[in-house]
Amino acid sequence: MRAAIFRNGEIVVDQMPEPKPGAGQVLVKSLACGICGSDLHARKHAHRMVELSKFLPGRTPMDLSRDVVFGHEFCCEVLDYGPNTTRKLKPGTRVCSLPALLTPEGPKGIGYSNDYVGAYAEQMLLSEPLLLEVPNGLSAEHAALTEPLAVGVHAVAMANIKGGEVPLVIGCGPVGLAVIAALKIKGLGPIVAADYSPARRLLAEKMGADVVVDPAKTQPYASWAEHAQMTEAEKAARPPMQALLPPLKPALIFECVGVPGVLQHVFEGAPRSARVVVVGVCMETDKSEPMLGIIKELNVQYVLGYTPEEFAYSLRLIAEGRSMPPRWSPAVSASTASRRRLPISPIPRRTPRSWSSHGAEFDLVGGLAKRNAPSSPRHEVGGLRLRLTHPTDRRSRRGLHFVTPNL
Repeated sequence: MRAAIFRNGEIVVDQMPEPKPGAGQVLVKSLACGICGSDLHARKHAHRMVELSKFLPGRTPMDLSRDVVFGHEFCCEVLDYGPNTTRKLKPGTRVCSLPALLTPEGPKGIGYSNDYVGAYAEQMLLSEPLLLEVPNGLSAEHAALTEPLAVGVHAVAMANIKGGEVPLVIGCGPVGLAVIAALKIKGLGPIVAADYSPARRLLAEKMGADVVVDPAKTQPYASWAEHAQMTEAEKAARPPMQALLPPLKPALIFECVGVPGVLQHVFEGAPRSARVVVVGVCMETDKSEPMLGIIKELNVQYVLGYTPEEFAYSLRLIAEGRSMPPRWSPAVSASTASRRRLPISPIPRRTPRSWSSHGAEFDLVGGLAKRNAPSSPRHEVGGLRLRLTHPTDRRSRRGLHFVTPNL
């Protein structure tokens, strides 16, 4: 089978053996897979992931001298079963799953592993108990958004919301949009969202942001303060000492970028007693000034992933169209922006070896689109979204495709 393989620091297209399902496992065909910002970070900073794994007992680090196949945001089709399975879902059924395999040694992650390939391959293995059937009528592309939406749902669940907070979302890539959707479902607002990209700001509005900010023109924290003013009744109810502070409602800040320097900017701009939820995955060494957090008494919560319940809940939200305001269909997150299509193989003769889009450069490596992070801090790598479609998809007759919106 073909796969987009992380090899020697690059992602290349090559053949690899088809997997064979073991006990409790299911062989599936990849239908759609999002390229997570973490995958793009990992392509550049995989060595840091390996180095830090020594602090994570029980986690098997990647061997970077061997092949790795990424892909953990997926929708698949059941092909066959291994032994000791109930075969509850018929072959041909579309499914999603947590990106993990249940093994006698415990759960093992899919995608950042030498042994358990992700959905950048044409076929992969999943554990039968973790399968979730995709509701009828929901496309594979939309079902593959379950994983990034679950990240946002989990981030909001971990934010310790007490009511009355005014949220600020820094970065409106896929994870930032998922956070906005989850906040909207919670009924929290007004939601202030900031991103340099006009396309992302438009999507943020469609996903439920009440105020969108271009940081190149407006300071996000100043805009947040304008919309976080206390009512006269709230001002009067404050204790005497708190009455000496600016009359602002509690701040709830979500950092959804994941590149060095952003967290320090949050520390600098956040108001006193703000709760900061770090959702963006920064794989590089970063620094922040502890004294800012101490003086402001900031509460910082790091988050990762989601629970099985949150994952299943996110699939239901997408299927029911509840992950967006009523006036917008689930197609917004997958179909709003124009797209570029490049087959993994063969590359059309007239396809340029590289192109640029909104300041981010892309190169072709073995027919695969590879993004080079621009030097400007205003573009975060984690915002790129691509889709992998299977050659049997009627819209992709020429083979596997990566599709990227012009965000």
